[in-house]
Amino acid sequence: MTIIGVDDTDSRRRGMCTTYLAARIAERIAAAGGRVDERLLIRLNPAVERKTRGNAALAIHTDLDADRAAELARDELEPLAETDDPRTAPGLVVTDCEAAEVPDAVTQFARNAVREMHDLDDALALADDAGFHTVGWAGGHGRIGALAAVGAAGTFSEWTYELIAYREFDRCGTPREVDEETLFAAADDAYPEAWDTVDRGEAEAVCVPSAPGPILYGLRGDDPEALREMASKIDSEPVERTALFRTNQGTDAHLRDVATDDLATLDDGRAYRVDCVVAGQPETREGGHVFVPIRGESGDPIAAAAFEPTKRFRDRVRALRTGDELTVCGEVSDGTLKLEKFAVRALDRTELATPTCPDCGNRMSSAGRDQGYRCRDCGTSAPRKVAVDVERDLELGWYEVPPCARRHVAKPLVRGGFDAPTHPER
Repeated sequence: MTIIGVDDTDSRRRGMCTTYLAARIAERIAAAGGRVDERLLIRLNPAVERKTRGNAALAIHTDLDADRAAELARDELEPLAETDDPRTAPGLVVTDCEAAEVPDAVTQFARNAVREMHDLDDALALADDAGFHTVGWAGGHGRIGALAAVGAAGTFSEWTYELIAYREFDRCGTPREVDEETLFAAADDAYPEAWDTVDRGEAEAVCVPSAPGPILYGLRGDDPEALREMASKIDSEPVERTALFRTNQGTDAHLRDVATDDLATLDDGRAYRVDCVVAGQPETREGGHVFVPIRGESGDPIAAAAFEPTKRFRDRVRALRTGDELTVCGEVSDGTLKLEKFAVRALDRTELATPTCPDCGNRMSSAGRDQGYRCRDCGTSAPRKVAVDVERDLELGWYEVPPCARRHVAKPLVRGGFDAPTHPER
């Protein structure tokens, strides 16, 4: 048995896609008489600065011998990889063992690659210790992701699927032709087994990329058959090929649960699920970004942010008030937690208001600095403001960014498994 891991062959400027390369490699293996047992699409740490777009690495599990598999992979990779882009540095890792025989150290490396930052030298040393074949181009930084993909099968306990339809390659760079009426109808029929296909609130076809490249659309969900049926209902330009991947997308694999009293101790470049209290009123800043201070039981507050691309999610953040108790999820960058979802655990449902006169029911007036309040008509008085009940625009439970703003690895609320009521976005 052999596992082929590949990463970092695409480009922000010119497109291409490592999933397309993986699909081509799998087809070459089948044409050579090999069996393809698995195609894995692994989302790595979304905070990695040098990523192209979704920071995905790919693995192919096959019964072809390692030398032949490596030869076919190189034959496909070298003409397709965008190595003239300075940010593209492809990497290839090939094993001569099956997933159950991958060393524990490589499995742990894969697990950490979704939540940590890895060094290329460490990856190469680990691959060398395991006896894996590695090749790099333009520096070969992609060997980090390729090694993580090799170790991924034994890493994650939760998996989803993505069915990707690819365009005819000579159409790359031209506008995609996907009929949105049939796409939205197919998305309705497949929901909730398929999710994040469209964003109904923004009327956006989320599954159709805007960047140049060979992907026509990608359908995500929990049931491969539901994805295949959905694809059969979508009218589009010709589809050159399709490929089904098992993936860690939509699982929150990047989040680490921490119990800390001081949120200032959270590290940049990592994503967390952490309890907190709202420490001040939300503020909408230039560009439409919404910031709200949060704190633990001790230490200084830090900012949590809902940026403009999160659209209507910002209204959920604007509805927060000082004293609300939350669980927040998101990546920390420059000391700010970029919100992906949050759970309301407790709401402050009162506010201080000027008292009303018990005799006439009119609102009292200030009696002067530190002198309380007095009714001008009746002469009654009150020493201070009083607490009154207020309606809140939030309920207890989980809220999330809409599909148009969701990270690949973030778990949609519709998938379930959360510890409080959910308010899914569609």
